[in-house]
Amino acid sequence: MIGGCGLGIGYITPVSTLIAWFPDRRGMSTGMAIMGFGGGALIASPLSDFLMRHFSSPTSTGVAASWVVLGIVYLLFMLGGAFGYRVPPDDWKPEGWVPQKDETRTLVTRQNVTPSDALKTPQFCLLWVVLCFNVTAGIGVLGQASAMIQEMFRDRITASAAAGFVGLLSIFNMAGRFGWASLSDKIGRKATYMCFFVLGTALYALVPLTGRIGSVALFVACFCIIISMYGGGFATIPAYLADVFGTKYVSAVHGRLLTAWSAAGVLGPVLVNYIRELQIAHGVPKSQAYNVTMYIMALLLVLAFFANLAVRPVAERFYEHPRPIGGRPVTA
Repeated sequence: MIGGCGLGIGYITPVSTLIAWFPDRRGMSTGMAIMGFGGGALIASPLSDFLMRHFSSPTSTGVAASWVVLGIVYLLFMLGGAFGYRVPPDDWKPEGWVPQKDETRTLVTRQNVTPSDALKTPQFCLLWVVLCFNVTAGIGVLGQASAMIQEMFRDRITASAAAGFVGLLSIFNMAGRFGWASLSDKIGRKATYMCFFVLGTALYALVPLTGRIGSVALFVACFCIIISMYGGGFATIPAYLADVFGTKYVSAVHGRLLTAWSAAGVLGPVLVNYIRELQIAHGVPKSQAYNVTMYIMALLLVLAFFANLAVRPVAERFYEHPRPIGGRPVTA
């Protein structure tokens, strides 16, 4: 429980600081931070394995000593990062950057919406659906990637090749977090998610065909792009929230929206596993047991497409107004 709380705090707290320093490149800055979050496993897994082998003995697995060492290392690095946090002055902006003046035609606002008022807006509900369905589609297949490629191409893919495939997906997951989020600075968050849902729907619908024609290369290409958009969705959503609800409370709003991630973490694997078992129980070969799941994931992305399409600027009545002397912020 303590670890889970720390995970959430560590994930969210850098976001608002980075957005404050990079108002002109919100996507790039949050993408870089969240890419690091996703890449932590590339360091932690081999380091933990090394430490447990180093401390293991005939009477101990080495886990306790490894945790002590990891705890000290993490503490030092995180304290260094925490003490290094700096928030720019209120009137600070990058040299040469001019904020957009016409905000009536864009989702980017210079106003702020408090977390409690953000929950009352239709925009929050729509973005919750957008994130939930995007993550559901990605996380469901990410956890089954090794089994899926082995079952769909049973005579051609070994367990070691499947492990390499999972590693490749991890690389695309990280790259997508930085690449797609940076692209969103150029084309906008809404347009970026439109790319996710249009391209993702086509790729999920294409996966069953790759199995029928026996194309491993096409299967791998489809899932590399799919997982890059899964990571890109995580990295782009903080900037999307800052655009829609303002930067002042973006961490708090982001934390509330990440309940969609929690829901997707249950929904995605359950859909994949349950439907697969149901298909096999009805006599469907294992190589074809994921076909229905792929079509369902494509349908979820279609629904998310329309949720994203419906996002509009927040109504003025939800904006935070100046704080009266001795009072609390008021809304219209």
